[in-house]
Amino acid sequence: MIYELRTYTVRPGTVGEMVKAASTISREIRGDTFGKLEGYWITEIGPLNQVMHMWSYADLNERARLRAELAKNARWTGEYIPAIRPLLVHQQVRLLNAIIPPVKPATSSNIYEFRNYRAKPLGAAKQWLDLITGVMPAREKHSKIVGLWQTDAGQPNEVCHIWAYPSLNARAEARGNALKDPAWQEFLGKATQHLEEMHSTIMLPAPHSPLQ
Repeated sequence: MIYELRTYTVRPGTVGEMVKAASTISREIRGDTFGKLEGYWITEIGPLNQVMHMWSYADLNERARLRAELAKNARWTGEYIPAIRPLLVHQQVRLLNAIIPPVKPATSSNIYEFRNYRAKPLGAAKQWLDLITGVMPAREKHSKIVGLWQTDAGQPNEVCHIWAYPSLNARAEARGNALKDPAWQEFLGKATQHLEEMHSTIMLPAPHSPLQ
């Protein structure tokens, strides 16, 4: 399974138009026929004027085949593309391999946190992933992970993870409790030496997102 995370930066004030087009025209055309929609979010804290949407495919060959078929769809090229083209400023694509495939939160009405870390070259990403998967049972005592990935293309030496929380206050509480956990403290002492950069984005799910 391959995951594709697409980040679109749009002109200020047009996020609503982008989400409307995605939730109506795009969703009507694509459904889950041209790749499965895993989640669709609007950035709230961090980089602004962005939407992030994740799709899954059996493999890279299926992705290429389905995207080629979609490009031939008359409604896609005649309705959706013209609707969003004037809104777009920048597009970014990450192809991701799942270490922990997406898990739907037990409750809805969540906020989501996307964290992407750039690891040092030549194996540091794997070392970090080994450490975090080992400590995950302790970390998930405080909050549940939605998914964990390593970037295959788009951003080399990158790991990405998504977390869900009922609110920003719940996020602060969970992270504060995790920092007091001896197992997590030990993990941080070992893991941070493998990283060069750390970024965090708070996202809100769009109305048509499968992850709410």
